[in-house]
Amino acid sequence: MKLEGRMVGPWVAECQRAWLALEPSLSAKKLALDLRGVIFVDESGVQLLQRMYRATQPEIFANSPLTKHFAELATGTTKYGKGD
Repeated sequence: MKLEGRMVGPWVAECQRAWLALEPSLSAKKLALDLRGVIFVDESGVQLLQRMYRATQPEIFANSPLTKHFAELATGTTKYGKGD
């Protein structure tokens, strides 16, 4: 699943609809989550990425400090807490 642009507001809802439509067809397949085109993620986007990660443990592709940060937020491996 390739994500691009800003994960905010209605785009988060659209991403969730796409993921929920895709999820049942995964069965034994592993989801790949490509964040390389993402430039911003709001709190609702982070929450969706976290739900997606917990549900499917996808392989995440990130290629910059920013997209690696989004991947860390999704997986819960970031060393920065809320408000830090």
